[in-house]
Amino acid sequence: MEQKVLIIGSGPAGCTAALYCARFGLEPLMFLGRQEGGQLSITTDVENYPGFIDGVLGPDLMSNMIKQAQRFGTKTIARDIKKICVDKRPFAVIDDTDEKHSAQSIIITTGAQAKWLGLESEKRYLGFGVSSCATCDGFFFKDQDVIVVGGGNTAVEEALYLNGLVRSVTLIHRRNTLRAEKIMQERLFREKKVRILWNSVLKEVIGDGKSVTGARIADVTSGDEREINVQGIFIAIGHSPNTSLVKGQINCDSEGYILTKANSTQTNIPGVFAAGDVQDKIFRQAVTAAGTGCMAAIEAEKFLSS
Repeated sequence: MEQKVLIIGSGPAGCTAALYCARFGLEPLMFLGRQEGGQLSITTDVENYPGFIDGVLGPDLMSNMIKQAQRFGTKTIARDIKKICVDKRPFAVIDDTDEKHSAQSIIITTGAQAKWLGLESEKRYLGFGVSSCATCDGFFFKDQDVIVVGGGNTAVEEALYLNGLVRSVTLIHRRNTLRAEKIMQERLFREKKVRILWNSVLKEVIGDGKSVTGARIADVTSGDEREINVQGIFIAIGHSPNTSLVKGQINCDSEGYILTKANSTQTNIPGVFAAGDVQDKIFRQAVTAAGTGCMAAIEAEKFLSS
Protein backbone atom coordinates (compact mmCIF):
# COMPACT_ATOMS: atom_id res chain seq x y z
CA MET A 1 0.00 0.00 0.00
CA GLU A 2 1.35 3.41 -0.95
CA GLN A 3 1.58 5.96 1.86
CA LYS A 4 1.30 9.72 1.56
CA VAL A 5 3.94 10.22 4.24
CA LEU A 6 6.40 7.73 5.68
CA ILE A 7 8.36 8.73 8.81
CA ILE A 8 11.59 6.96 9.71
CA GLY A 9 12.36 7.31 13.42
CA SER A 10 10.28 7.85 16.56
CA GLY A 11 12.10 10.37 18.71
CA PRO A 12 10.67 13.84 19.42
CA ALA A 13 11.14 14.90 15.79
CA GLY A 14 9.46 11.80 14.36
CA CYS A 15 6.58 11.81 16.81
CA THR A 16 5.88 15.52 16.31
CA ALA A 17 6.01 15.12 12.53
CA ALA A 18 3.62 12.16 12.83
CA LEU A 19 1.24 14.11 15.06
CA TYR A 20 1.01 17.05 12.67
CA CYS A 21 0.80 14.86 9.55
CA ALA A 22 -2.01 12.85 11.14
CA ARG A 23 -3.92 16.00 12.03
CA PHE A 24 -3.49 17.14 8.42
CA GLY A 25 -5.26 13.93 7.40
CA LEU A 26 -2.18 12.45 5.72
CA GLU A 27 -2.43 9.10 7.58
CA PRO A 28 1.33 8.81 8.17
CA LEU A 29 3.17 5.56 8.73
CA MET A 30 5.93 5.87 11.34
CA PHE A 31 8.69 3.31 11.71
CA LEU A 32 9.48 3.18 15.42
CA GLY A 33 12.77 1.36 15.05
CA ARG A 34 14.01 -1.24 17.48
CA GLN A 35 14.57 1.50 20.05
CA GLU A 36 11.15 3.11 20.22
CA GLY A 37 11.33 6.75 21.20
CA GLY A 38 14.97 7.19 20.25
CA GLN A 39 17.65 8.38 22.70
CA LEU A 40 15.13 9.79 25.18
CA SER A 41 13.73 6.31 25.75
CA ILE A 42 16.97 5.39 27.57
CA THR A 43 17.18 8.69 29.49
CA THR A 44 16.10 9.02 33.10
CA ASP A 45 14.87 12.45 34.26
CA VAL A 46 14.01 15.07 31.65
CA GLU A 47 13.54 18.43 33.37
CA ASN A 48 13.91 20.84 30.46
CA TYR A 49 11.01 19.77 28.26
CA PRO A 50 8.24 22.42 28.44
CA GLY A 51 5.03 21.54 30.24
CA PHE A 52 6.38 19.24 32.95
CA ILE A 53 6.77 21.22 36.17
CA ASP A 54 8.43 18.38 38.08
CA GLY A 55 10.16 16.86 35.06
CA VAL A 56 9.32 13.60 33.34
CA LEU A 57 11.04 10.28 32.74
CA GLY A 58 12.38 9.97 29.21
CA PRO A 59 10.59 6.66 28.47
CA ASP A 60 7.29 8.09 29.75
CA LEU A 61 7.63 11.21 27.63
CA MET A 62 8.29 9.22 24.47
CA SER A 63 5.56 6.68 25.21
CA ASN A 64 3.08 9.55 25.50
CA MET A 65 4.34 11.17 22.30
CA ILE A 66 3.88 7.94 20.36
CA LYS A 67 0.41 7.35 21.81
CA GLN A 68 -0.60 10.93 21.01
CA ALA A 69 0.46 10.50 17.38
CA GLN A 70 -1.44 7.19 17.22
CA ARG A 71 -4.54 8.80 18.68
CA PHE A 72 -4.85 11.04 15.63
CA GLY A 73 -4.36 8.22 13.15
CA THR A 74 -0.64 7.57 12.83
CA LYS A 75 0.11 3.96 11.97
CA THR A 76 3.25 2.59 13.60
CA ILE A 77 5.54 -0.37 12.93
CA ALA A 78 8.26 -1.48 15.37
CA ARG A 79 10.84 -2.14 12.68
CA ASP A 80 14.02 -0.56 11.34
CA ILE A 81 14.56 0.50 7.75
CA LYS A 82 17.53 -1.12 6.06
CA LYS A 83 17.29 0.37 2.56
CA ILE A 84 15.86 3.49 0.99
CA CYS A 85 15.42 4.41 -2.69
CA VAL A 86 14.62 8.04 -3.47
CA ASP A 87 15.66 8.29 -7.11
CA LYS A 88 12.02 8.40 -8.22
CA ARG A 89 8.53 8.74 -6.80
CA PRO A 90 6.85 6.99 -5.23
CA PHE A 91 9.84 6.50 -2.97
CA ALA A 92 10.59 3.01 -1.72
CA VAL A 93 11.94 1.71 1.58
CA ILE A 94 12.63 -1.82 2.71
CA ASP A 95 12.36 -2.71 6.38
CA ASP A 96 14.37 -5.25 8.32
CA THR A 97 11.86 -8.00 7.52
CA ASP A 98 12.42 -7.34 3.79
CA GLU A 99 8.93 -5.90 3.38
CA LYS A 100 8.77 -3.08 0.83
CA HIS A 101 6.86 0.14 1.47
CA SER A 102 6.25 3.07 -0.88
CA ALA A 103 5.38 6.68 -0.19
CA GLN A 104 4.91 10.01 -1.91
CA SER A 105 7.02 11.75 0.73
CA ILE A 106 9.47 10.73 3.45
CA ILE A 107 10.48 12.43 6.67
CA ILE A 108 13.81 11.19 8.05
CA THR A 109 14.20 11.54 11.83
CA THR A 110 16.77 8.84 12.60
CA GLY A 111 18.69 11.02 15.07
CA ALA A 112 22.31 10.86 16.15
CA GLN A 113 24.20 8.91 18.76
CA ALA A 114 26.78 10.18 21.20
CA LYS A 115 30.19 8.60 20.87
CA TRP A 116 31.26 6.70 23.97
CA LEU A 117 34.56 5.44 25.32
CA GLY A 118 33.33 1.87 25.48
CA LEU A 119 33.93 1.34 29.21
CA GLU A 120 31.69 -1.13 31.00
CA SER A 121 31.52 1.22 34.00
CA GLU A 122 30.55 4.09 31.70
CA LYS A 123 27.56 2.12 30.48
CA ARG A 124 26.65 1.00 34.02
CA TYR A 125 26.33 4.58 35.29
CA LEU A 126 24.79 6.12 32.18
CA GLY A 127 21.98 8.32 33.47
CA PHE A 128 23.27 8.00 37.03
CA GLY A 129 26.17 10.43 36.86
CA VAL A 130 27.44 9.73 33.34
CA SER A 131 26.03 11.91 30.58
CA SER A 132 26.79 13.11 27.05
CA CYS A 133 24.86 16.38 27.31
CA ALA A 134 25.73 19.17 29.72
CA THR A 135 22.81 21.31 28.55
CA CYS A 136 20.45 18.44 29.34
CA ASP A 137 21.90 17.25 32.64
CA GLY A 138 24.20 19.93 34.01
CA PHE A 139 21.60 21.29 36.43
CA PHE A 140 21.63 17.99 38.35
CA PHE A 141 25.25 18.65 39.35
CA LYS A 142 24.88 22.17 40.69
CA ASP A 143 27.66 22.97 43.20
CA GLN A 144 29.28 19.55 42.64
CA ASP A 145 32.54 18.41 41.02
CA VAL A 146 32.46 17.05 37.47
CA ILE A 147 34.69 15.77 34.69
CA VAL A 148 34.45 16.50 30.98
CA VAL A 149 36.23 14.07 28.65
CA GLY A 150 37.39 15.37 25.27
CA GLY A 151 39.44 18.08 23.60
CA GLY A 152 37.39 19.45 20.73
CA ASN A 153 34.78 22.19 20.45
CA THR A 154 32.10 20.02 22.04
CA ALA A 155 34.20 19.30 25.13
CA VAL A 156 35.19 22.94 25.62
CA GLU A 157 31.60 24.11 25.13
CA GLU A 158 30.43 21.58 27.72
CA ALA A 159 33.13 22.63 30.19
CA LEU A 160 32.30 26.33 29.78
CA TYR A 161 28.59 25.70 30.23
CA LEU A 162 29.13 23.56 33.33
CA ASN A 163 31.52 26.13 34.77
CA GLY A 164 28.56 28.38 35.49
CA LEU A 165 26.73 25.65 37.42
CA VAL A 166 29.12 23.37 39.24
CA ARG A 167 31.80 23.72 41.91
CA SER A 168 34.66 22.58 39.68
CA VAL A 169 35.28 21.20 36.20
CA THR A 170 38.17 18.93 35.28
CA LEU A 171 38.78 18.51 31.56
CA ILE A 172 40.43 15.20 30.67
CA HIS A 173 42.28 15.17 27.33
CA ARG A 174 44.52 12.47 25.92
CA ARG A 175 46.86 14.96 24.19
CA ASN A 176 48.83 17.99 25.35
CA THR A 177 46.93 20.48 23.18
CA LEU A 178 43.22 20.99 22.56
CA ARG A 179 41.58 20.66 19.15
CA ALA A 180 38.95 23.31 19.90
CA GLU A 181 38.97 26.70 18.20
CA LYS A 182 41.56 29.10 19.63
CA ILE A 183 39.02 31.65 20.83
CA MET A 184 37.19 28.93 22.78
CA GLN A 185 40.46 27.69 24.28
CA GLU A 186 41.27 31.20 25.46
CA ARG A 187 37.91 31.48 27.17
CA LEU A 188 38.46 28.13 28.87
CA PHE A 189 41.95 28.99 30.09
CA ARG A 190 40.60 32.13 31.76
CA GLU A 191 38.18 30.18 33.95
CA LYS A 192 39.60 29.62 37.44
CA LYS A 193 37.21 26.77 38.29
CA VAL A 194 38.40 24.71 35.31
CA ARG A 195 41.55 22.61 35.39
CA ILE A 196 42.92 20.48 32.58
CA LEU A 197 44.59 17.11 32.94
CA TRP A 198 46.74 16.78 29.82
CA ASN A 199 47.86 13.46 28.35
CA SER A 200 45.21 11.70 30.40
CA VAL A 201 42.39 9.23 29.79
CA LEU A 202 39.41 8.03 31.77
CA LYS A 203 40.04 4.40 32.69
CA GLU A 204 37.07 3.67 34.93
CA VAL A 205 33.95 5.29 36.30
CA ILE A 206 33.75 4.69 40.05
CA GLY A 207 30.43 4.51 41.85
CA ASP A 208 28.58 3.13 44.84
CA GLY A 209 26.15 1.10 42.77
CA LYS A 210 23.64 3.93 42.63
CA SER A 211 25.57 6.94 41.34
CA VAL A 212 29.02 8.17 40.35
CA THR A 213 31.44 8.93 43.19
CA GLY A 214 34.73 9.24 41.32
CA ALA A 215 36.91 8.41 38.35
CA ARG A 216 40.16 6.56 37.76
CA ILE A 217 42.45 8.54 35.46
CA ALA A 218 45.57 7.28 33.70
CA ASP A 219 48.51 9.30 32.39
CA VAL A 220 49.15 8.12 28.81
CA THR A 221 52.87 8.89 28.95
CA SER A 222 53.84 7.45 32.33
CA GLY A 223 51.01 4.96 32.80
CA ASP A 224 50.46 6.25 36.34
CA GLU A 225 46.88 6.07 37.60
CA ARG A 226 45.02 8.04 40.22
CA GLU A 227 41.49 8.44 41.48
CA ILE A 228 39.65 11.72 41.82
CA ASN A 229 36.36 12.39 43.56
CA VAL A 230 33.61 13.65 41.26
CA GLN A 231 29.85 13.29 41.07
CA GLY A 232 29.37 13.76 37.34
CA ILE A 233 31.20 12.64 34.19
CA PHE A 234 30.38 14.16 30.81
CA ILE A 235 31.65 12.34 27.73
CA ALA A 236 32.14 14.93 24.99
CA ILE A 237 33.97 13.21 22.16
CA GLY A 238 31.38 13.89 19.48
CA HIS A 239 28.22 12.49 17.92
CA SER A 240 27.51 10.25 14.95
CA PRO A 241 24.36 10.98 12.92
CA ASN A 242 22.40 7.89 11.89
CA THR A 243 22.68 8.52 8.16
CA SER A 244 24.30 5.39 6.76
CA LEU A 245 20.88 4.61 5.29
CA VAL A 246 20.87 7.66 3.00
CA LYS A 247 24.53 8.17 2.07
CA GLY A 248 25.02 8.41 -1.65
CA GLN A 249 21.42 9.48 -2.20
CA ILE A 250 20.81 12.46 0.08
CA ASN A 251 23.37 15.21 0.52
CA CYS A 252 25.22 15.16 3.86
CA ASP A 253 28.01 17.32 5.24
CA SER A 254 31.53 16.13 6.02
CA GLU A 255 30.42 14.81 9.41
CA GLY A 256 27.50 12.85 7.97
CA TYR A 257 24.62 15.17 8.98
CA ILE A 258 21.86 15.56 6.39
CA LEU A 259 21.96 18.94 4.67
CA THR A 260 18.69 20.85 4.45
CA LYS A 261 17.83 24.11 2.75
CA ALA A 262 18.01 27.31 4.80
CA ASN A 263 15.00 27.78 7.10
CA SER A 264 13.63 24.46 5.90
CA THR A 265 13.75 20.71 6.44
CA GLN A 266 13.79 20.04 2.67
CA THR A 267 16.72 17.90 1.49
CA ASN A 268 18.19 17.91 -2.00
CA ILE A 269 15.48 15.40 -3.00
CA PRO A 270 12.06 17.06 -3.47
CA GLY A 271 9.60 15.33 -1.16
CA VAL A 272 12.25 14.05 1.26
CA PHE A 273 12.61 15.98 4.51
CA ALA A 274 14.94 15.61 7.50
CA ALA A 275 14.28 16.75 11.07
CA GLY A 276 15.86 16.47 14.49
CA ASP A 277 19.40 15.49 15.41
CA VAL A 278 20.00 13.79 12.08
CA GLN A 279 20.35 17.30 10.57
CA ASP A 280 21.01 19.41 13.66
CA LYS A 281 24.55 19.20 15.03
CA ILE A 282 24.34 22.46 16.95
CA PHE A 283 21.46 22.31 19.43
CA ARG A 284 20.59 18.59 19.76
CA GLN A 285 17.72 19.17 22.20
CA ALA A 286 14.39 17.35 22.40
CA VAL A 287 12.44 20.58 22.08
CA THR A 288 14.34 21.75 18.99
CA ALA A 289 13.94 18.31 17.44
CA ALA A 290 10.19 18.50 18.03
CA GLY A 291 10.17 21.94 16.41
CA THR A 292 11.84 20.73 13.24
CA GLY A 293 9.50 17.73 13.21
CA CYS A 294 6.61 20.18 13.09
CA MET A 295 8.34 22.06 10.26
CA ALA A 296 8.84 18.85 8.28
CA ALA A 297 5.16 17.91 8.59
CA ILE A 298 4.01 21.33 7.41
CA GLU A 299 6.42 21.24 4.48
CA ALA A 300 5.39 17.70 3.57
CA GLU A 301 1.72 18.72 3.55
CA LYS A 302 2.47 21.70 1.29
CA PHE A 303 4.58 19.50 -1.00
CA LEU A 304 1.81 16.92 -1.36
CA SER A 305 -0.85 19.61 -1.88
CA SER A 306 1.13 21.18 -4.69
